[in-house]
Amino acid sequence: MEAQIAVLAGDGIGPEIVAEAVKVLCAVERRFGHRFEMKEYPVGGAAYDCCGDCLPDETLAACKSADAILLGAVGGPKWDRLPVSQRPERRALLTLRSELGLFANLRPAKVWDALTGASPLREEIVSAGIDMLIVRELTGGAYFGEKGRGDGGRSAYDVTPYSVHEIERVARVAFEAARRRFPQGGRLPKVTSVDKANVLETSRLWRETVTALHAAEYADVELEHLYVDNAAMQLVRAPSRFDVILTENMFGDILSDEASQITGSIGMLPSASVGVSGGGLYEPIHGSAPDIAGKGIANPLATILSAAAMLRHSFGLGAEADAIEHAVASVLARGLRTADIADQGGASVSTSAMGDAVAEAVGVVI
Repeated sequence: MEAQIAVLAGDGIGPEIVAEAVKVLCAVERRFGHRFEMKEYPVGGAAYDCCGDCLPDETLAACKSADAILLGAVGGPKWDRLPVSQRPERRALLTLRSELGLFANLRPAKVWDALTGASPLREEIVSAGIDMLIVRELTGGAYFGEKGRGDGGRSAYDVTPYSVHEIERVARVAFEAARRRFPQGGRLPKVTSVDKANVLETSRLWRETVTALHAAEYADVELEHLYVDNAAMQLVRAPSRFDVILTENMFGDILSDEASQITGSIGMLPSASVGVSGGGLYEPIHGSAPDIAGKGIANPLATILSAAAMLRHSFGLGAEADAIEHAVASVLARGLRTADIADQGGASVSTSAMGDAVAEAVGVVI
């Protein structure tokens, strides 16, 4: 197949990790006979430095016309002096999500077999298995609601609006994902919907809507509701109880970062932001890490796994996505580690060496 991929390297370690994901996608091209037209566009602080805008018109237009977007990371202290509305995180990321209608963020969190010792949790907790998917609503809630200051700047407010339509569409993504994870009987797919319905009216609407949709369309999927504080506790107490977690924007932001830490390294976790169309935006969940930029020690695996998610979700290339994921597993099983996942005092490889190893493994037909 042929596909157009808009490549947004961004800031900090973004160019380094994206280069390795592109390298792996080229290996997929060679093995499976595809053609990916990958063109890079400026975004984030780097775009501001060259164009005076963290999301130039050319970049936004390219993202709208592309079949998918591969993003590195944006932001850093260098651009904190900008007005809030013009900073990389808000101007670039939030605008892209809104303009492209990317309302659902998919964040898998799993412990790879070769990295069970990297989790900070006790061995008996990790051995029970950690493999979950967090589905976070991405374009509503407090991040996009009305906000402002009053009393001469001495008070502030952030409105958290949600509609039935917004809740239903992201809940469908979660229920469908649960069905795909356990497609053939034996085990009932499970969705855990997280809210704060004992306090917040928005959460009461969330719970009512999810419950009604479940009864009407997804009775074959198990549904449970948890308050967000309990969910945060259960993530570290018994993470194996979770399959798919469904939650609103702010709760999802917090819980997915918590989940990333219990797996051992934020450098291992990809994400996909999808909407009603076939395209989507794929990025690692970590930030730009300017303190290690240019040192060649960043972990590219989250970005490489984000490329695998792109092949699976946007292009329907399941075998190709599997090839990347199997390649990552094989490289880890051989003992290759970047600094963030290396055993204390153990040897580590560079960013580019890790990318080379995964790309080579992708080319091996088993």
